[in-house]
Amino acid sequence: MQKWMSMEMSLIMMMTVIFILIRTRKIMRSISNQLYVSYVVRHMKHWTTVILLANGTRQLLKPILCVMRLLNVIHLYMFQALERLVDNYMLTCEEESELLSSLQFGEEDGWLSSFYSCLITKHEKEYLVEAKFKKLEEEACNILSSSSGETMKNNIDVLVCKAEYYHQSGEYQKCFKLTSSLLERDPFHLKCTLVHLATAMELGHSNDLYLLACNLVKDYPEKALSWFAVGCYYYCIKKYDQARRYFGKATGLDGTFPPAWIGTGIAYAAQEEGDQAMAAFRTAARLFPGCHLPTLYMGMQYVRMHNFKLAEQFFTQAKSICPSDPLIYNELGVVAYNMKEYRKAVQLFELTLDHTSSSLNEMWEPTLVNLGHALRKLKEYQKAVSCYEKALTFPTKSLSAFAGLAYSYHLMDNFEAAINYYHKALWLKPDDQFCTEMLTYALESICQSTARRRPS
Repeated sequence: MQKWMSMEMSLIMMMTVIFILIRTRKIMRSISNQLYVSYVVRHMKHWTTVILLANGTRQLLKPILCVMRLLNVIHLYMFQALERLVDNYMLTCEEESELLSSLQFGEEDGWLSSFYSCLITKHEKEYLVEAKFKKLEEEACNILSSSSGETMKNNIDVLVCKAEYYHQSGEYQKCFKLTSSLLERDPFHLKCTLVHLATAMELGHSNDLYLLACNLVKDYPEKALSWFAVGCYYYCIKKYDQARRYFGKATGLDGTFPPAWIGTGIAYAAQEEGDQAMAAFRTAARLFPGCHLPTLYMGMQYVRMHNFKLAEQFFTQAKSICPSDPLIYNELGVVAYNMKEYRKAVQLFELTLDHTSSSLNEMWEPTLVNLGHALRKLKEYQKAVSCYEKALTFPTKSLSAFAGLAYSYHLMDNFEAAINYYHKALWLKPDDQFCTEMLTYALESICQSTARRRPS
């Protein structure tokens, strides 16, 4: 039954496209080019409707965009269609850039070009992103009065784009502060609400998630976002069964809601249910071909299974979709490390850090630790020590960083420093077997060294 309904919807969409093409062709024959352009601007809503209908159907969407390029009807002011394409991940990063470059902006549309550029910004470097937002503010001030320019600077849609960037780059505190202030101004801005939910979950703010989820379910019981918020709350308090249940309810209400599908897969993965997690990620990858996260998470699942060759293929595929996400290079580095390609792993971990923002945050602490491990394997102990010490400047202070630093000092025959850091590692996890054994060896070594130094 679902198959027939899907076929019927596809036929309806194709017939809609054909109808508009025939109608456009007749008009092109009957009126001059100048009048035709005027007609297209007035009837742009038909093309927006086509894109919205084709949402979720990439096989239909790509030829539609090609035809629209040929007919020169991709217009600057089709914001709703562009936003739908971007938010539902129908285009890869490269395709988004190509679409943006195909738009013909006039001199007075500089601010709109800057705004669209900010809209598709996802994983670019900090200085590039800041430059785009600065350019948008300058363009707005150039064409508008100073008061209106200030309004553009504080425009909620622009600031939500900035909040998305903060979330992608791991600046969760900064993102949460910004989205909280935006929701005070406009509690019904659903895109801002989604970013706020994701950030609160990363920070473990379960109380905020609970209150927001209650309000959303009360105000928007028919929206997928409301039940996704409930799922986020249960995931935050580690009740993964309930989280899956509400993520599933969100996908039932709206099958084209990307976060719910990804959330379902992550909830299954948290319970080590790999097959169900892979099924959810595959569905998300099929529905949202411009989103690299499902492919990335599938690669992570294969790393868990120690199938590194297959994991590398999925990470490479994710890289082709979004080549600027640092997390992809980190995972490729993990694969190279596990395949004992330590020099390649070092290069990939360094590339990860190069793609992050200028000020590293605790999100990238594992990358620094991984880089330290790889350098230690290459016997570059001093560089490894620098990486571990940098990782320990973050509040996380992981066991792996202390253990790696202790072992590096141990290999450098600096037994006193090694013993110190073994103790710190065991303070975090007293039953860690590696640190316990290595601490014993370090104590024996320092005793033997002291005995040799004593005069006979």
